[in-house]
Amino acid sequence: MNTRRSCHCALLLSAVVLFSIAQCAGQASSIRASNLLNPEDLLKILQSGKQKPLLLHVGSHVLYGEAHIPGSEYIGAGSTAYGVQQLQQRVKALPKSKFIVLYCGCCPWSHCPNVKPAYDALAAMGFTNVKVLYISNNFGANWVDKGYPTAQGE
Repeated sequence: MNTRRSCHCALLLSAVVLFSIAQCAGQASSIRASNLLNPEDLLKILQSGKQKPLLLHVGSHVLYGEAHIPGSEYIGAGSTAYGVQQLQQRVKALPKSKFIVLYCGCCPWSHCPNVKPAYDALAAMGFTNVKVLYISNNFGANWVDKGYPTAQGE
């Protein structure tokens, strides 16, 4: 009976997690266009040497390890409580006007579960200069394949 109950609990937990992820997926599309930054525009900002943003990767650790924007920091998946807590901890001492760019790139924009919760957390903290890197397909197609600078590993 305990084995049966354990299996039932595991299935129920899996269903809850999948439902939560499904609810988050697609929310990226609800971020206003004025809060989005195209890869080409971010590249220009980074190359200009002016007003360098704090670049925070809010997606998969595996994706970050394979390729990420040089100088960006891995925070944790924005769709998890841990990722949001790490994000809040990282920025809590910063001025609310700090230029911050969030990005993920795990999947097509309309399915990304990570950027919207991270963006909402910063907005709730009062940050006023937050942009989200608009990655229409995935980080590989919209950044790496274009020959933009990348780093690997931690």
